[in-house]
Amino acid sequence: MEFKSDVEALDAFTIHYKRLREEIGKVIIGQDEVIRKVIISIFSRGHCLLVGVPGLAKTLLVNTIAQTLGLKYNRIQFTPDLMPSDIIGTEILDESRNFRFIEGPVFANVILADEINRTPPKTQSALLEAMQEKSVTAAGITYKLDDPFFVLATQNPIEQEGTYPLPEAQLDRFMFNVWLDYPSFEEEVQVVKNTTTDIHNDLEVILTAQDIIFFQKLIRKIPVPDNVIEYAVRLASKTRPSSPYAHPLAKEYISWGAGPRASQYLILGAKCNAAINGKYSPDIEDVNSIANDVLRHRVVRNYKAEAEGMSIENIVEKLSE
Repeated sequence: MEFKSDVEALDAFTIHYKRLREEIGKVIIGQDEVIRKVIISIFSRGHCLLVGVPGLAKTLLVNTIAQTLGLKYNRIQFTPDLMPSDIIGTEILDESRNFRFIEGPVFANVILADEINRTPPKTQSALLEAMQEKSVTAAGITYKLDDPFFVLATQNPIEQEGTYPLPEAQLDRFMFNVWLDYPSFEEEVQVVKNTTTDIHNDLEVILTAQDIIFFQKLIRKIPVPDNVIEYAVRLASKTRPSSPYAHPLAKEYISWGAGPRASQYLILGAKCNAAINGKYSPDIEDVNSIANDVLRHRVVRNYKAEAEGMSIENIVEKLSE
């Protein structure tokens, strides 16, 4: 893509975002906020964790987004017996008696890690290097992953038997932790109408992989006022009980707060949120629009919070007031 200026490129990004939403809307009914945050995380070069009960179209959502972005998509079903080699690949002895690396499903642009908390930490950690370094290492050799690369993981919050909670280090790799809710009555009526007939929607490819990389770089170049950066850092600091900026709720109910990666994602998310809304620079409102999803999985409650039924959601919402 070639544009005369960054302003012209940002205008084009806003138009492409609207087209993308319209195309996704042909298949996905409702879930507007979820779609917005998944798209923001893609163009911010982040990863997204979706938490919701079965049947809320999590798999269909990522498949639809991958199609409209013209990206290669793989789904990995996480199970208790899944091994790291089932994700990153393995070496085999070929007919010439030479070792050859067979790529695993992680070698794609969009990875759906379905029910990621159903596999032990050893296998969960196989995604760590891929998510952070955009590469995997097997038998001492490092293999680069395709660019762009995005992991969308799902968790079922109501079924805890046979699950392994994600370690904090793994959770911190996700830009967003997005909670999905049930559709409204009207949306569910439309879902039933659309899914109980033999009608298929042909999706148009709105952006190519190269276009996405271009817009990812463009988002990084968006200028941010100092007061907005300071607001984001102060917001993250409010979650840390030992910080001079600690919120009273943090001192009372939080044992561990969000790290510097939270501040970085608050600004990157605010930049992208501003761009999709036709603005050339983010403001505090853009930071607040994505704050809950950036912070909720980076804050650890203490025993008092659990005993009094104080949820992470309640704490985070009051921090950003």
